[in-house]
Amino acid sequence: MFAPAASGHGFAARCARAVCSPWLRLVLLCVLLAGGAVAMLRWEPQRLLSGGWPAQLSGATAMVVFAVAYGLCTAVFVPRPVLNLAAGALFGSVAGLAAALVGTVLGAGLAFGLGRLLGQEALRPLLRARWLAAADRQLSEHGFRSMLAVRLFPGLPFCAGNYCAAVSRVGWCPFLFATALGSLPNTAAYAVAGARAATPSSPMFLLAMAFLALSALGALVVAWRKREAWRGR
Repeated sequence: MFAPAASGHGFAARCARAVCSPWLRLVLLCVLLAGGAVAMLRWEPQRLLSGGWPAQLSGATAMVVFAVAYGLCTAVFVPRPVLNLAAGALFGSVAGLAAALVGTVLGAGLAFGLGRLLGQEALRPLLRARWLAAADRQLSEHGFRSMLAVRLFPGLPFCAGNYCAAVSRVGWCPFLFATALGSLPNTAAYAVAGARAATPSSPMFLLAMAFLALSALGALVVAWRKREAWRGR
């Protein structure tokens, strides 16, 4: 006489397992990212470079709102250089750097948390290719050092790097600390360039652009050497 109840409990348990399945969570992550990307395309954050900041926001409040918006934008693949230039243009070199760096850490933490909660369990079994396994091992065993190198020599897009790190076993603290420290030089260069964009012949603007060019060259060299090392394993 208790069979129907037992059957009902079994059905509920199967539904709960289905809802909490790794692949369903991964689908949810993809839906969230797609929805966020569409929202950002409609909002067009690059207009901050031309249209400026809303007049009703100013001072510390504007910096906080910008940092939060920056974090949300980077979590859905909006390029950081555009936001860094906007930070410098809106707030100046120093304040723009502070707002952009806080936004960088917020965005990295948001993407890392979403990736770890919704994507890690489904994606880890797929790390079977030799170079993927090598990259995962490097991040898992040398999290801070590896993330610091990724941030100092940008090659992998910022948001993609966050989600890739979430699939690995790197810890929260090494990830966030390396992100803040490693992102500082390039973020500062973009903020200076944005603040001096009206005078592109000024020494500070030229120095900032030269630093960014050298960073890109360094990223290519590091990526080539890593590629050769992984191919040799």
